[in-house]
Amino acid sequence: MNPSWQKSSYCSEGASCVHIATTPSGTIHLTESGDPTHSILGATPQAFAALIHVLKENPAHV
Repeated sequence: MNPSWQKSSYCSEGASCVHIATTPSGTIHLTESGDPTHSILGATPQAFAALIHVLKENPAHV
């Protein structure tokens, strides 16, 4: 897989950033630019939507 990563719009220059990519099958991948091991988290669209919902409802925990 050679994903096309998109950087979070909340990322400032030089900061550790969240990046997201999707696969043709619909799986969503997340990674963090400051992670030296380049760990990638995979999620279904439903799980990703639930994550975004929780983060929007609880911004103090982000």
